[in-house]
Amino acid sequence: MEAVTTLAATVGITSSCQALGLARASFYRQTRSASRVDDLLAVVKPVRLSPRALAAAERQAVLDVLHSSRFQDRSPTEVYATLLDEGVYLASERTFYRVLAASDETTERRDQLVHPRYHKPELLATRPNEVWSWDITKLLGPTKWTYFYLYVILDIFSRYVVGWLVAHQELAALAERLIAETVAKQEIAVGQLTLHADRGSSMTSKPVAFLLADLGVTKTHSRPHVSNDNPYSESQFKTLKYRPDFPERFGHIEEARAFGQGFFAWYNTEHRHAGIGLLTPEALHYGGAPEIHAKRAAVLRAAYAAHPERFVNQAPIPPPLPTAVWINPPKSPETVEVSQ
Repeated sequence: MEAVTTLAATVGITSSCQALGLARASFYRQTRSASRVDDLLAVVKPVRLSPRALAAAERQAVLDVLHSSRFQDRSPTEVYATLLDEGVYLASERTFYRVLAASDETTERRDQLVHPRYHKPELLATRPNEVWSWDITKLLGPTKWTYFYLYVILDIFSRYVVGWLVAHQELAALAERLIAETVAKQEIAVGQLTLHADRGSSMTSKPVAFLLADLGVTKTHSRPHVSNDNPYSESQFKTLKYRPDFPERFGHIEEARAFGQGFFAWYNTEHRHAGIGLLTPEALHYGGAPEIHAKRAAVLRAAYAAHPERFVNQAPIPPPLPTAVWINPPKSPETVEVSQ
């Protein structure tokens, strides 16, 4: 490269590069690289401090004030104004921020509310009346901003609605009464049942908590704003509101209750639920599922025997009976197969 530079001073860059078989782009690129190295090796000129800059002792005084117990959780703006009202001037408001930035302390200084870390509920049901889920949904009333409140308690294993009511209000006292009556009707023993709900005011109320403690029922709650923690109640409400005969509004509370009587009778005794092997909730809840499953298997065997050519892969079998239902199954190889 030095030879090219020397020759270029005499005959020019283009002629020099042609004579030496060097591309001009390579010459310019290496020349620029050399100049950058020279710039880096040049002596750095000392930075001249502004006469307006604070001395080291003054900057430390500002930090000491901002770190004091009186001002450690206040913004620099508030500290500046407070000191000014007290006749004290250490530096400008902007300088307060500069001093903190130089110390890498420009994050939020005030105390912040830290929300508790909620435990993810992991609930397993292997038989009826082991885990219930309950929730409340609004039903539109006759006019705008009027509602009726539907309380529903659901067994997550069988999907059987064990209790429900429609009321004018969402009240802990009503929830307490419904739970007590349903527990008695299902003859729940002490320590047998877990009752799961979200974090609505009725669900987390003290009267309900005291009742469950007296009944020997374990209570669990969903995490805030996590609908997947209460999936079976949410799914059941969707089935309710997507029925063809579900009205846009209910004219009065008796109409809402009459609709509930018809819907829950259909849901429990006629609705073949895909999540429980196309059985009705009533059949699974009260022990009729094995007999129904056996009858279905016999029908399918007869169909296969009559026309085996219509079944390509194997003889048909009915959907299996559910054995376990989870809310938030743990992520491990030992997890029981989830009934969807």
